[in-house]
Amino acid sequence: MIHILLVEDDENQCLLYQQELEQEGYKVDYVTDGKEALGFVDKNRPDLVIMDINMPKMDGIEAMGRMLSRDNQIPIILNTAYRNYKNNFMTWAADAYVVKSPDLTELKETVKRVLGKVGKA
Repeated sequence: MIHILLVEDDENQCLLYQQELEQEGYKVDYVTDGKEALGFVDKNRPDLVIMDINMPKMDGIEAMGRMLSRDNQIPIILNTAYRNYKNNFMTWAADAYVVKSPDLTELKETVKRVLGKVGKA
């Protein structure tokens, strides 16, 4: 079973995403900030990380950079409410960039596409 780590500081959003992605057949764990994400990935490497950018303690861009410096093969989707970060070259290391929406269709399609690129779909 494909294992996804969701990194999102809004717990209600975490629960919604977890439910939707589990209905697609994925195992989903979540943490609420970048520091927690680093610790989680060190112990339980997921097949994919979906990460918000604006979070307390450590933002998603810094967490992504640290993750990729430890394991540059881990696929990461940045999932944020802000379009303007897409122009920040620091976000270009992500496998995909999705702007949050109440309709999770784009996120689900992006998950399938990214997993397909890394041979996990």
